[in-house]
Amino acid sequence: MSTGHDHPLAALADAGVSIWLDDLSRELLSGGRIEALIAGRGVVGITTNPTIFASALSRGESYTPQLRRLAEERTSVDDTVFTITTDDVRAACRVLRPVYDRTDGVDGRVSLEVDPGLAHDTEATIERARLLWSAVDEPNLLIKIPATAEGLAAITAVIAEGISVNVTLIFSLERYRDVVDAYHTGLETAAFNGYDLSVVHSVASFFVSRVDGEIDARLDAIGTDRARAVKGKAAVANALLAHEIHAESLATERWQRLARSGARPQRPLWASTGVKDPAYPDTKYVSELAIPGTVNTMPGATLEAFADHGTVPVLALEEIYGPAHDVLSEIAALGIDYREVTDELERQGVRKFADSWHELADTVRGQLDHALTEETSSKR
Repeated sequence: MSTGHDHPLAALADAGVSIWLDDLSRELLSGGRIEALIAGRGVVGITTNPTIFASALSRGESYTPQLRRLAEERTSVDDTVFTITTDDVRAACRVLRPVYDRTDGVDGRVSLEVDPGLAHDTEATIERARLLWSAVDEPNLLIKIPATAEGLAAITAVIAEGISVNVTLIFSLERYRDVVDAYHTGLETAAFNGYDLSVVHSVASFFVSRVDGEIDARLDAIGTDRARAVKGKAAVANALLAHEIHAESLATERWQRLARSGARPQRPLWASTGVKDPAYPDTKYVSELAIPGTVNTMPGATLEAFADHGTVPVLALEEIYGPAHDVLSEIAALGIDYREVTDELERQGVRKFADSWHELADTVRGQLDHALTEETSSKR
C-alpha cells in the first residue's frame, strides 16, 4: 500500500480531498484493518448507513457472541440493533481519534444514521439524534439526518445543541440551499445558547451516481443523438453546481459573521460515488469531483479502483460552473423535469434506507431467535 506522491490516492489527498470509506463491519474493526486503510490508502473518515450494517450482520461470525449474550438477556430487536450499531461506530471513532486530533476535528469522523423510518418526523429525529450522540459519546461522531423537508428543522435543532451532523440524501440544488440555511441557523442558535462553535462540524452529503442513473434512463427513452450527447453528465454537473452554492454561501456576510465566532464550514461530501453504469470509468465520480475542501466517501471497490488507476485533473472551478449550468439547461430543454427527478430520488433514497433498516432488523431477529434456540437446546 504505497502512499508515495505518485500514488493516486495520495495525489487526491494532496489536491485537498478528504478520503472517507463508505463501509464498516466487525471484520474491518478487527486486526488493524482500518489502521491499514488509514496508513496505506489515506482514509480519514468512515460513513455508514442501514445497508452497510445489514450487509455486515448477514456475513461472518463476528457478531455471534454479542448476539448470543443479548438473546440471553431477552433484549428486543430494536435495542439489539441500537447496541450493535452504536458499539461498532464507537469503536471506529476511537480508531480514527488520532486523525481527528491531527486535523483539529475536520476529519477522523464516523457517521451514524438515525432510523430512516423517522425521516418525515422532525421531533422523533431530534430525539433519536440526541440518543445516538449520547450513546456513542465520542467527539468525532457525525449524526446522519436525511435532508427531507421535515429533516431540515431537525438539523437546525441538533446543531443548535452542539451535535455535529452529516446531512444525507441531498439530490437537488434547491434542497441544498435549504440545508445550508438550516446549518447556519443552527449555528446562530448554538452561539446564542453559549456553545463553542469551533467544535460543531457538519458535512452535506450530495448523492451523485443515482442522479445519472435516473436521468440517463430518461435520456435513453428520448433516444435522440442530442439526448445521448448529455448521458453521464448530469450527476457531475449537479454536484458542481452544489459546490458553487457552497462557495457563494461562504462569501456572505452571514457566514463571515459566524466564521468570526469560530464556526467551521459545512463541507460538501460526494456520496454514492460507486459507478452504476459499467460503460463509465469506475473512478468517474472521484476524478471529476476532485475539488479542494470536499469529502469523497467511497465504497471499498471504488477506493481500490482509484488506488490502482485514478487520476486527479486540475479543476478550474470558475471555468466549469458555466458548462455545468449548460448541462442542466440542455436536460431541461430535452423535456426532463429536474424537480421531478430529484423528488423521485429523495423518495427512493428514503425508501431504500428504510427497507435496509427492516432487513437489518429481520437479520437480527433471526439471529436472536437462533441464539435462543441454541440456548434452549443446550439446557435439555
